[in-house]
Amino acid sequence: MLIRVLPALMLSLLLAAGAWAISPRDQGSPLLPDLEQEAPSQLVITRAGGEYRLGFRSAVRNVGAGPLIISGHRSERSIDEMVADQVITEAGAPNAVVNDVGSLRYVVSPDHRHWHLLAFQRYALTTVGGKVVVRDRKTGFCLGDRYAATSSPEGKRYTSRCGLGQPARLGIEEGISPGYGDAYDANLEGQYLPLTGLPNGRYVLVHRVNGDGRLHELRADNDAASVLLSLRWRDGVPRVNVLAVCAFSARCR
Repeated sequence: MLIRVLPALMLSLLLAAGAWAISPRDQGSPLLPDLEQEAPSQLVITRAGGEYRLGFRSAVRNVGAGPLIISGHRSERSIDEMVADQVITEAGAPNAVVNDVGSLRYVVSPDHRHWHLLAFQRYALTTVGGKVVVRDRKTGFCLGDRYAATSSPEGKRYTSRCGLGQPARLGIEEGISPGYGDAYDANLEGQYLPLTGLPNGRYVLVHRVNGDGRLHELRADNDAASVLLSLRWRDGVPRVNVLAVCAFSARCR
């Protein structure tokens, strides 16, 4: 993966053209984000489209020293997706840019009409041994500073709605500032997994951020969290009990 550094002249040109950039701080080294996946919560069972679904809240907080900055761009409107670059702030130096860490797509659905970063988080139900039995079908994520993850975070930077109602945009910036988190409530588009067809037993609901490792961050050992579930069917209706919550792990026993 190519990492390039934006010189001061290039930053000036980008700003003049309306692109996004972040001012470097005074001293130090690259200020990387640290994406920490929270354990699944707000579990609820619903029935829709002839199937039973397990809905859940998901959340990722940035506990690192630097912001997660995603800069999306495309050369023309006929191209469906934007290329997502990651901008890394560096104290006392020009910002670094990691090219092509993902893709953004304009998504239209009953509760979404904006630009989504694809595959930022992934959800799955697995066996206790780790075999995946159900994967998510979520269409992406509108990143932002949605809640304070620490007692005294710095000011919010990412408060936009990700180009809401603006499918013709050629560029966009999304991100999560240090000390903030990005959360999605249960049964919002893609915030569920189907249960229909699964036999009785124990399963692990796994949430994972940056699963492909394309985003540069301080560490990766806190990128997954999970809950151990007991699934029982009674008169054709599923019942789920939470048996354990496992932070920082895709395995839960």
